[in-house]
Parts: sequence; C-alpha cells; structure tokens
Amino acid sequence: MFTGIIETLGIITELKHDQGNLHITVESAIASELKIDQSVAHNGVCLTVIALADGKHTVTAIEETLKKTSIGHLKIGDLVNLERCMQMNARLDGHIVQGHVDQTATCTGFNELDGSWEYTFEYDAALGNVTVEKGSICVNGISLTVVNSKANSFSVAIIPYTYEHTNLQNVREGAVVNLEFDIIGKYVARLMQR
Repeated sequence: MFTGIIETLGIITELKHDQGNLHITVESAIASELKIDQSVAHNGVCLTVIALADGKHTVTAIEETLKKTSIGHLKIGDLVNLERCMQMNARLDGHIVQGHVDQTATCTGFNELDGSWEYTFEYDAALGNVTVEKGSICVNGISLTVVNSKANSFSVAIIPYTYEHTNLQNVREGAVVNLEFDIIGKYVARLMQR
C-alpha cells in the first residue's frame, strides 16, 4: 500500500526486453536503502525489486503491466516517480493507493498559471472508472485532488513543490500517464451497479 506522496525521482538507466517482460533499471537516491523483494511504486505501478547494484535497482514489468500502464513507454534518461510502501506507523499524507493502475490517460491540456500549473487528462470512460469533484486521483503515482470532473476527463492543479519534485515537470499535451482511481470510489461505483 502506498500514499501517493512521491519520495524521490529516479532516472531510467537500462531497459532490457526478455520475452514478454521488460527489466527496468533505475538510478535513485533511495536505491541503497532498498532490499530485494521490496515493492516500490514506479509512476504509480507497484513493481518488485529483483536486483541492486551501484546506486541502482532493477524491477520487472510483465506483459500485462506493459499493456495496461505507460511503463512500456519509458526511455533511457526518463524521470520516474518513486515511492516505497507505506509504513503502518506513518501518517497517511496522500490517500490510500494500491499501486494497481486502472488505466492510462492522455494529457489534453497544460496551463501555466500564476504560481501553479493546471493539467487536464482524458481517459476511456467505457472502462467504468469515475472521478469525483474534489476527490482523490493518483496520476503517475502522485496523490492529487480532482477539479473539473467530467465523464471522461478531469483536471488537477499542481503547486510548485509537486511540479519540481515529480515527473509532471515533463508532462505536456499528448503525454500518456498512469491513473489509479480512488479505491473507495471504485467500491461505491461497484455497489451502485448491483
């Protein structure tokens, strides 16, 4: 379980295809603190550490993960948002995040405001996911608040700290991001269908 509060940025240093899998090596400030078998969210995708060396860790994304997330779009040198699992004695500063991406979205709007930024994302509503005005959404692993909620799109407002300390700094119109919808909202929506 995660909180959507990004711990640090990592840099993709190696991508290695192995049958239907993709091994991803990431250099980061937290690599020396990781352990083999540990779960780490990469742009909101929970992946297991399989190797550690020289300030880097390696994880594997299977074919299912590559189909349902933007992980397969990564390139050498890309920045990736990293978050280790939540400790049970820690504050829940963001919201409950599982690290299970529901679907991807495309950035359809990017506006620099006076001291902040607004992003608009469009997603396929046919998959049954919904946002709620002022509710939580996880974009590339970042816990954010929904504004301008519509049937297949929403916006988020970004403060300078979030912009500078996450890979949203590189997201512009046309970029594909990972979405994890609020777990409570998903359960409520499922119950309403009964």
